[in-house]
Amino acid sequence: MNQASPESQFSPQSIVMLRASNLSHRVDLGNDTLTILQGVNLEIKRSESVAIVGRSGSGKTTLLGLLAGLDVPTEGVVELDGARISELSEDDRARMRAQRVGFIFQSFQLLPALTALENVMLPLELGDHKAPGAKARELLERVGLGDRLRHTPRQLSGGEQQRVAIARAFAADPIVLFADEPTGNLDNQTGETISDLLMALNREQGTTLVMVTHDEPLAARCQRQFNIDAGRVSEADQAAVEELTR
Repeated sequence: MNQASPESQFSPQSIVMLRASNLSHRVDLGNDTLTILQGVNLEIKRSESVAIVGRSGSGKTTLLGLLAGLDVPTEGVVELDGARISELSEDDRARMRAQRVGFIFQSFQLLPALTALENVMLPLELGDHKAPGAKARELLERVGLGDRLRHTPRQLSGGEQQRVAIARAFAADPIVLFADEPTGNLDNQTGETISDLLMALNREQGTTLVMVTHDEPLAARCQRQFNIDAGRVSEADQAAVEELTR
């Protein structure tokens, strides 16, 4: 039987955007096995903003990578907009990410040889956008970098680089945006500015936002928070968020 293409498996009417069912992830250490996640079950709705919190080494980034299709679980299923992405081939997962997912990283992950404009244009060109330059320019102006289009990353401050990364993440109109410590390399004032920008753009675009963060105020701005402890995930109340993001 021919496997359906990843694009054909997605339903624009899905209420649940992301679902993890009985998700476990283990790493073989040779003489031992390290369990990072165990029996994770969660649902994230369309256009919802969610923070994943927990102490360092608790598996937050691992969970983010599994939900984004960057890796596959040892056990269990990950569904994105109705498609079982954990069962797709590596190539199909890569195609799905390029078409439907945006990423923001703590270390920005900009290409150093490209200008701000070229960094934002890249996913648009890969997606055969009809006017990548105009769309990239519009996004950079939206994040306050209309006068920095021709600057390379080394000519930009950390906050400006993260603005470029945010513009790039929204360039392909993703249905889900994954952010891994988006304010982690920034000072408090710059981090607050980036948080404001990220949340504003997310509201405007109606994107589902899933982020890992130690930034307590940023986590509190999300509609829901999930706490990871000893490889297990539970929905956190605000008191737990404040404790675990310190």
